[in-house]
Amino acid sequence: MTTAPQPVCLVTNATGFAGPPAVDALAAAGYRVLAHDRSFGDAAARARFAADHPGAECLAAASPAEGVAEAVGRAGRLDTLVSNDHHPARQLATVEAPLEELTDSLNRLVVDPFAAIRAAIPHLQAAEAGTIVMVTSNRTRLPLPGGAIPDACRAAVNALVRSLAIELAPLHIPVNAVAPNFLYSEAYYPRAVFIDDPKGREHVKQVVPAGRLAEPWEIGDVIRFLATTKASFLTGAIIDFSGGWPAGPMRPE
Repeated sequence: MTTAPQPVCLVTNATGFAGPPAVDALAAAGYRVLAHDRSFGDAAARARFAADHPGAECLAAASPAEGVAEAVGRAGRLDTLVSNDHHPARQLATVEAPLEELTDSLNRLVVDPFAAIRAAIPHLQAAEAGTIVMVTSNRTRLPLPGGAIPDACRAAVNALVRSLAIELAPLHIPVNAVAPNFLYSEAYYPRAVFIDDPKGREHVKQVVPAGRLAEPWEIGDVIRFLATTKASFLTGAIIDFSGGWPAGPMRPE
């Protein structure tokens, strides 16, 4: 009886946003987890992450797309790509926003994941049950003044999910996304402001129907499901992960 090979996944931008819970959830699911982050060019950063996440092998490639090549070179295969993309979402009036802000955001949120997915497709196809999970955002559900740049970039990558799903469905590679808002992460909802500060906690309670920020393990659980499901008919889904937001102002108790 032949033993199935251990599945291999690559998590990009592993130190922030949904990266740590994705790494932990997939390691617990039996994956060999390769983690890429630009900070891993520094040996100390790699060592810190490996100490906190012993299920991960850190890759020092310069970009997520190069991380695909390094992952395949090290493991010999790739079964799942988790494209965990984030970039500071600065609220800027359009007349004040430098064009560099737009190009930087597009590069991090659209170009990088596109390049990584393009590099991963042949390897995922070879795995015969490859999956792609993207971590995007549902911030475009309620645009706010000054958010044109992050909203445009997040809308673009959500559109990319749907286009890639159509293109890769004949190859039996499902492409799905988790689109969070109000997920605890130091990138977007830092602890000091939204958990430790009573004013921040009250803001979250009033705006989010669930009355709290999401715990990191919760998004890790969703990523694990999308990565491991054998139901390849599920493709092109963008799962809102925001505790019911947006739902309008909450009624006072």
